[in-house]
Amino acid sequence: MNHKFGIALAGLTLGAAAFAQTKWDLPTAYPATNYHTENITQFAKDVDAATGGKVKITVHANASLFKAPEIKRAVQSGQAQAGEILLANYANENPIYALDGVPFLATTYPEARKLYDASKPAMDKLLAAQGIKVLFMVPWAPQGIYTKKEIGSVADLRGIKWRAYSPATAKIAELIGAQPVQIQQAELSAAMATGVIESYMSSGSTGYDTKTYEHIKNFYDTQAWIPKNAILVNAKAFDALDATTKAAVTKAAADAEVRGWKVAQEKNDEYKRLLAERGMKVHKPSPKLDADMRQVGGIMQTDWLKAAGADGAAIVDTYKKK
Repeated sequence: MNHKFGIALAGLTLGAAAFAQTKWDLPTAYPATNYHTENITQFAKDVDAATGGKVKITVHANASLFKAPEIKRAVQSGQAQAGEILLANYANENPIYALDGVPFLATTYPEARKLYDASKPAMDKLLAAQGIKVLFMVPWAPQGIYTKKEIGSVADLRGIKWRAYSPATAKIAELIGAQPVQIQQAELSAAMATGVIESYMSSGSTGYDTKTYEHIKNFYDTQAWIPKNAILVNAKAFDALDATTKAAVTKAAADAEVRGWKVAQEKNDEYKRLLAERGMKVHKPSPKLDADMRQVGGIMQTDWLKAAGADGAAIVDTYKKK
């Protein structure tokens, strides 16, 4: 009898373990071959291994589950347990999100890291109020200008059809007198092929992923800002995990952040080389173009500080002291 009772108990325990498996969907807007997505896929594998299969994360690449602008809302509402967003896209919700998209505030990876450290407490507080927790953040490469024609100054960009994918890129269009056209990354190739846009600002990786070199032949390496992607989790979904599982997910996230920053820096040079090999002219901006763009950056920094108020000023002060 005892023997049978033991077997029955073992069966119950096994059943409970199988039942306790947690499944998370993690939508991202970028292709499976992009280094951000590759890093997230590795994170999902690490979580699976570290939790002994208790937490299974399915990564949905290339806006296949939700389009880029829908991902944050999906995580907030629990339609997806986790997701990846480009923080600067949410500037209209709160200026804090826009900080790493302010031109010429942080233009190198060490500066971007300092800015991240200075802004993280405010960012965590802001997202916590929306029922979201940051798992990790990974930067893009510094942003440059892709343009069909060669340019020597901002005046050469007047009237050009310019891709705007965030409030910051729309504001730049306004300041330089370009025509902003709203295009998400998944639709970028088609927009270039049909002449809907002639210019945009982004990283070397976006230019390579979208085969920009097939339509646009000039890249100006302005290194204007280094935006970051945040990998978010619904706070309730995270809090539902037991303490050991939470620790395993947090450790895998910390590893993914370190790995992502390292890869971002390595890929920056690699993407510029790959673009050049495929016929893209990679230009160092002329002193005039650089000065013009820094003037645009100065206006946008002033605007950002006005919008972000005392909280924003405190972050920038902390950043500049580091």
